[in-house]
Amino acid sequence: MKPNFSLRLRIFNLNCWGIPYLSKHRGDRVKRLGDFLNMESFDLALLEEVWSEQDFQYLRQKLLPTYPAAHYFRSGIIGSGLCVFSKHPIQEFTQHVYTLNGYPYMIHHGDWFCGKAVGLLVLHLSGLVLNAYVTHLHAEYNRQKDIYLAHRVAQAWELAQFIHHTSKKADVVLLCGDLNLHPKDLGCRLLKEWTGLRDAYLETRDFKGSEEGCTMVPENCYVNQQELEPFPFGIRIDYVLYKAVSGFYISCKALRTTIGHDPHGGTPLSDHEALMATLCVRHSPPQHTPSPTHGSAERSRLISVLKEAWAELDLGMAQARWWAAFAGYVICLGLLLVALLCTLAAGGRVREVAILLWTPSVGLLLGAGAVYLFHMQEAKGLSRVWAELQHVLGRAREAQDLGPESQPALLLGQQEGDRSEEQ
Repeated sequence: MKPNFSLRLRIFNLNCWGIPYLSKHRGDRVKRLGDFLNMESFDLALLEEVWSEQDFQYLRQKLLPTYPAAHYFRSGIIGSGLCVFSKHPIQEFTQHVYTLNGYPYMIHHGDWFCGKAVGLLVLHLSGLVLNAYVTHLHAEYNRQKDIYLAHRVAQAWELAQFIHHTSKKADVVLLCGDLNLHPKDLGCRLLKEWTGLRDAYLETRDFKGSEEGCTMVPENCYVNQQELEPFPFGIRIDYVLYKAVSGFYISCKALRTTIGHDPHGGTPLSDHEALMATLCVRHSPPQHTPSPTHGSAERSRLISVLKEAWAELDLGMAQARWWAAFAGYVICLGLLLVALLCTLAAGGRVREVAILLWTPSVGLLLGAGAVYLFHMQEAKGLSRVWAELQHVLGRAREAQDLGPESQPALLLGQQEGDRSEEQ
């Protein structure tokens, strides 16, 4: 690779809001999205909430001349909704389905049935290895009383770990998607501190789009205006994040968002705004050794966010175990009630009443059993992530006690040291 190597990448990301039978004007929006992507000819288009595989197949055929490579990530009952279209050949792809993803009995939210995941594709571009990730985390629904906070923090940690362990041979890492996290939320800070990913909106000097880079704005006719009442400009929950390993430098030359309507007129492409980033990758000059003060500040930030995430998961585990215990008591009561009904029916006393109550009693028993099993599984999933965070937090504290001479790549969430070991 030449010393003056330079590569320009144009990236598109959109949560498409493509729920069959529920999303307004879905067919028309998918058609116009295909027209727009063909017209703009991005290097990569990463999409979320393409819940219908028929929509993906339609886009695949329509975009084939411009984007010859494509993949749809399948998971869960409904599907992950994640797909990607690329001008460049895809060398490898895989995915990771998040362990925790809401509650099956919250049917009106539906996240549990989707199988939320992170998809990875590997591209080789002029000798450079690019790992591109696309993801969609659990929705928030109620910011004041967020019952899914522990799940979303756990998902953010799994996402960070998946990137950390799969990007050791990559020169450039790119993450796009709907994180359902505000920039200062715990999950977002945890992801950035552990992986070292940088935010395109914060890094670029050339931004044009919605106020404060928001990706759900009041001007969009598909947005629930009541949900945005506390946020006059909207909310920023969709991201383009990136980083390069040692020896390369990546920058965001320009970032654009749509502003509540189709870029070429008409109704919006989705209830979310699209992100369009222009990234530049080039060789970087040798870096000076970071000062001890700088390294200490990074470790302190990492320790702080790890402690916060660890505490949040601890609360989540306690809540999950409470529900499991409650369901266990209901199971015991249900068994006693069923035994009593069997005794009454066998003895001939109030036989009709016993038979009448048999079905709801068995239904209660089965329902409580399902709740018990689910929340036990939830507690184990949270416990696993909690143990990982506890271990990493211990390592970070050890490094802090040892001082600036000990700065392993593990503690800074960087892959450079891992990559050099691989080579």
